[in-house]
Amino acid sequence: KALFGGREVKGKTLAVIGLGHIGAATARDAASMGMDITGYDPGLSIESALKLPREITLSDSISSAVSTADYISINIPYIKGEGGTHGIIGREIISQFKSDAVLLNFARGELVDSEAMKEFLDSGNGRYVSDFPDDELWDHKGAVILPHLGASTEEAEDAAAAMAADTIKDYLEDGTIRNSVNFPATSLPDRPPGSIRLTVVNKNLPGMLAKITDTLAESTLNIVQQVNHSRGDIAYNVMDVDTSGHGDIISFKKIQEELTMTEGVLSSRILYGTPGTGYAKNLEGKYFV
Repeated sequence: KALFGGREVKGKTLAVIGLGHIGAATARDAASMGMDITGYDPGLSIESALKLPREITLSDSISSAVSTADYISINIPYIKGEGGTHGIIGREIISQFKSDAVLLNFARGELVDSEAMKEFLDSGNGRYVSDFPDDELWDHKGAVILPHLGASTEEAEDAAAAMAADTIKDYLEDGTIRNSVNFPATSLPDRPPGSIRLTVVNKNLPGMLAKITDTLAESTLNIVQQVNHSRGDIAYNVMDVDTSGHGDIISFKKIQEELTMTEGVLSSRILYGTPGTGYAKNLEGKYFV
């Protein structure tokens, strides 16, 4: 019996890093078991925020979130390159862990600096639980490595396929972006009658939104509703514009070309007719449709 002693999770603190669909669900489930929840997500969407438990404490940094946590759950995508998430749980973050903290990593192995985690496990009574084994940690006495079987059921495979199809369908038909690893989550309510929907991808630079709206204003187009979200170097816009006086396709083609060739704009799309058509791109100063 003594070999299998543990500790209760009720009353313990869980830090959830990444509060998207999975992170929010993790926070809710942990709160229902009596855990205190802290969370961090610099890109927290309204949709995800509404799914969080009321008792959650939001932190302004990963270091702040983990500093008082007994358990830490990583729920963020793995993004390579500059400004990405490779090794984001590194020596600086791990140094803020409590000596007996438990890190739960079922996102991606590359998010954690294995050497820094090994040093942490060597120096205290902490634990690392993951389904992504690597050469540094797979046989460490402080590591608990599990099979990567989270989606290995018929029901999970069906649900994943349906989610992927619905996500693409929403983007093609409405311009909605969900569950993207490199674009911001963006959604706009249903298009009002008498309007047409435009989407614009641009560099995330100061003044870009003003350039886009000015281009539409010069074409005497009134924006009925719009949303603008950014992630890293990219910003994404969804706009519904009044079609009064602009009912012919030719005029909208001209407006789209002007919009697409605005400095800093990368691509645009007019959502009409067959889903997925109406796309235009600025290829190094050349207009491509």
